[in-house]
Amino acid sequence: MNKHVAFIYDDIFLKHETPEGHPEAKERLIAIVNHLKSEGIWDKLIHVKPRKATEDNLLLVHEFDYIEKIKNLPPGYIDPDTYICEHTYEVACYSVGAVLEAVDGVINKKFDRAFCAVRPPGHHAEIDSAMGFCIFNNISVGAAYAKKKGFRKIFIADIDAHHGNGTQHIFEDDCSVFYFSSHQFPFYPGTGRELERGKDAGEGCTYNIQLRAGSGTKEYLMVFQDILPQKIREVKPDLILVSAGYDMHQDDPQSYINVTTEGVRSVIRSILLASYVPKIFVLEGGYNPPVLAECVKITLEEMLD
Repeated sequence: MNKHVAFIYDDIFLKHETPEGHPEAKERLIAIVNHLKSEGIWDKLIHVKPRKATEDNLLLVHEFDYIEKIKNLPPGYIDPDTYICEHTYEVACYSVGAVLEAVDGVINKKFDRAFCAVRPPGHHAEIDSAMGFCIFNNISVGAAYAKKKGFRKIFIADIDAHHGNGTQHIFEDDCSVFYFSSHQFPFYPGTGRELERGKDAGEGCTYNIQLRAGSGTKEYLMVFQDILPQKIREVKPDLILVSAGYDMHQDDPQSYINVTTEGVRSVIRSILLASYVPKIFVLEGGYNPPVLAECVKITLEEMLD
């Protein structure tokens, strides 16, 4: 088997410390790494270290004052959910930098698929604020960077059980980035109605699918085997980015969506088969560490296939 899938990770991500009992804990990544090693997947991957995103990189989507604020805040909660410690700014820069490294790897043909095992996650982060465990919007900075590097049309598929409000808002007036999300609704963060379809020059380039609490594999497969491939065919992207949140799994404590493990596999397979352009997966949610580890393992199995 040729190695063509990059796994972008560094122990730097463990330095973002959250209080005991916080769902977004370093144990998430420790479980993933240990599971990949014990299951024999680890050695089949191209291992890539993230780089530290520069302030100029962050400025592609975030406001200068907000970046400075995160750089200088003392440890503590900055909203009811989101905690920062003394290392968070640096770690969040590496979290963004993992996606930039993935984009460059694809451009330089070092690999055609990548999985960024990062934290803190990103899709709730707005232009000027942290939210929902997220500091900087990793996937959005990656998309903006990819545009600068010459990608013409980028498709972001967000499979997290929570709507990626930050990603949607960052690109809602920009049709060069198409945002597609399936998520529990009504639910945190309260955005992601089907009538939110973008605005101004971005009208029609946002596509939200609201799923009721209790939805499971059947509903997800309808979305990802029927609707998503059709949208990708219409958009004709030259790069697909995936906000890979696994809190839609039936055993995750942070949502009321009930997708089985094999359902997750089918969702990933459908995304991979929908188009043969390069794909970069960026970790978002997933708060039951053993379940998250298994979901990442099957994602990488499908990416390697």
